Amino acid sequence: MTRLMVLGMLRTKPMSGYELQQLLQVSEVDKWAGILPGSIYHALKKMDKEGFIKVANVESTGHRTKAIYEITEEGEREYEKLLIESFREPSVKLPVLLYTGLSMLNMPHNQADPKKIIKAIEDQIEELQAALANIRTGQEIKAQYIEVNELTNLTFQNMIDQYQLQIDFLERIKNTLIIRE
Repeated sequence: MTRLMVLGMLRTKPMSGYELQQLLQVSEVDKWAGILPGSIYHALKKMDKEGFIKVANVESTGHRTKAIYEITEEGEREYEKLLIESFREPSVKLPVLLYTGLSMLNMPHNQADPKKIIKAIEDQIEELQAALANIRTGQEIKAQYIEVNELTNLTFQNMIDQYQLQIDFLERIKNTLIIRE
């Protein structure tokens, strides 16, 4: 995912690793995509060696120098390949650990403390609500910087729907456990 993101961003204009990182953070893409700052620099070095990008320029400011990268023709082909793969890969990831925990609650002689389970569910709901708030904030921030198109709106709405679906599911589990107590 990092490679696709970096190549896609470099298609817009040549940039330094720092610029790439800042763009990802401002739009909060780094949060939903799980792209760590170090992974950007790692991807840049690796793709430079592979010939997908190259150093277009080296800028010096004071005692610091920064490499400005641009995408190559080979990088354009790699970008297209990665882009197409991103649409082919199944995009639904089920919460299998949660499902396993739920199935264990149906086993005979379940000794787990329902209050601790309910607390864990409440903690997860809080985390998901915070992540949902971050997505909504990211959507608002993005709208301040660029004209948001239909595909971007669909993407944000899908993320919001996914989080809300999981929050609702957890609330129903919690309520069921409270009733069973």
